[in-house]
Amino acid sequence: MNETDEIRGKAEGTAPVPLSVLDLVTVGAGRTATEALRTSVDISRLAESRGFHRYWVAEHHSMPGVASSSPAVILAHLAAHTTRIRLGSGGVMLPNHAPLVIAEQFGTLEAMAPGRVDLGLGRAPGTDGATAAALRRTDRLNEGADDFPEQLAELTRFLDDDFPPGHRYARIHAVPGPIQSTSPGGVQSPHRPPIWLLGSSGFSARLAGSLGLPFAFAHHFSAQNTIPALDLYRESFRPSAVLDAPYALIGVSALATDDEKEARRQVLAAALNMVRLRTGRPGLVPTPEEAEAYEFSAMEREFIDTWNSNVIHGTSDEVRAGLDDLQKRTGADELMLTSHAHSGDLRLRSYELIADAYGLPQAS
Repeated sequence: MNETDEIRGKAEGTAPVPLSVLDLVTVGAGRTATEALRTSVDISRLAESRGFHRYWVAEHHSMPGVASSSPAVILAHLAAHTTRIRLGSGGVMLPNHAPLVIAEQFGTLEAMAPGRVDLGLGRAPGTDGATAAALRRTDRLNEGADDFPEQLAELTRFLDDDFPPGHRYARIHAVPGPIQSTSPGGVQSPHRPPIWLLGSSGFSARLAGSLGLPFAFAHHFSAQNTIPALDLYRESFRPSAVLDAPYALIGVSALATDDEKEARRQVLAAALNMVRLRTGRPGLVPTPEEAEAYEFSAMEREFIDTWNSNVIHGTSDEVRAGLDDLQKRTGADELMLTSHAHSGDLRLRSYELIADAYGLPQAS
């Protein structure tokens, strides 16, 4: 299998494109991170058995309702509970970490789950400025974002173990990695995880296109920029050893329930969580009862209406219709679904209902 085969998925059932999962390991009020991580295992196993193409974990920090601060650790856990589905970061925020550390972490994951690890990279901090400063041990946060292309090039060289002679890192090797295959007696596979660039604006779209890399756009929280960013990616694309044509997925917030009213209740609770996050009051995902009793201000209500207009929710048939329409409008090559609900059981049920709506393979 070459790298292009690993990137391009296969649509199953009647789905217009491959379907995948993005997990933030959300924690509801009254629940624990342990329970949330158990739900992630359950969803990853369901996704694998029903023909979803990949399962990514997002990096976020200092948010009580999001337990995905360490994607590499979570992915190692998921690798131990799955056998076929692709696993990856959606994404690792590159400016938060030394490129060598990421190369080592994902080289280790590749050794654990050969041929099924993706490395999705973003340049945002995945948190507020103060937390980003603590992560990076610097207050010069713009410097990290501005240096993203150079950081990406350094990470790629660590993954490929191909710094030129005389480079200050030429004698440094990311292990596990290609160096092991060239050492005396070495049998380590030189394969490495394919790199994806993530974005919510045009910067990473243009960079991914110019480098011939696959691109993942965060439609679920930047819907107004989706089509312009995808157009920019396609216009900027230059064929590479990785891809001969553009390949773009979009993250989509989608929740299917057996009862349409329940979908509205869960989406309202998730939106209240976003209101609190955007106003500097991050917390656990509230219950639907708390959200229904909450007195929204006019400004908060406006935010809620705008936010929820981009969440595809309702019965399985309604969600399928919404996903089909979105794919047609954007031309996305893959849809990566993320569900937000107070209950882990409802999130699991949502993916099951969507799989049924598209006639994806039944669990064996």
